[in-house]
Amino acid sequence: MANAARDSLISRRRWLMAGLAIPLCRARASQSLNVSFDGDNLRIATPDLHFLTDEPLRRLKNAETVVFVAQISLFSDAFRTPFRFPVRERLVVSYHLWEEKFAVKIPGVPVPLKSHLAAAQAENWCIDNLAYSALGLPPDRPFWMKFELRATTQRDLTTLMGESGISLTGIMLEILTRKPGPSDPSWVRTAGPLRLAFLPRISASRGIRIG
Repeated sequence: MANAARDSLISRRRWLMAGLAIPLCRARASQSLNVSFDGDNLRIATPDLHFLTDEPLRRLKNAETVVFVAQISLFSDAFRTPFRFPVRERLVVSYHLWEEKFAVKIPGVPVPLKSHLAAAQAENWCIDNLAYSALGLPPDRPFWMKFELRATTQRDLTTLMGESGISLTGIMLEILTRKPGPSDPSWVRTAGPLRLAFLPRISASRGIRIG
């Protein structure tokens, strides 16, 4: 009887621990980086990532422009050996106080400024217009992808908006690698191992699945 009671207690403890672990696993799984292929480029989606909040949002509502630095990196193993140079872009966000809408642009991407957007629409537009060329990536070769996003400080704004070329690349790298603070929060999402041949296919018109 004593052994049976002890076994019952152990079993109940295991069920309790399993129940506690489920929300944690779900939370980790929700921080997702979804990767698709449009025939030329790798495209990403981050359903759980909301960066127009907290300190960046406070600055935007204070009539400041906020620049985010985005980086997409590919690795030939578990985030140790880069496949080639990462892609870095600036996401420039402003806020219209009277309309309570956002305007966004990516200076390094040939798409016009997009305005009159709600927060979620602005976030999605920024992510949707980022891409990593799949040129030279074998269809059956495993790879890992990392997406990094960092809000920049007001002090960085003039430099980021005025620089270009090699100098700008170095500035963005410095911003991404320094320790984040309250005024420049950062986010990281990863995925892998992935294979090009098995990625969801979308058309060149972002978001339309073709297979």
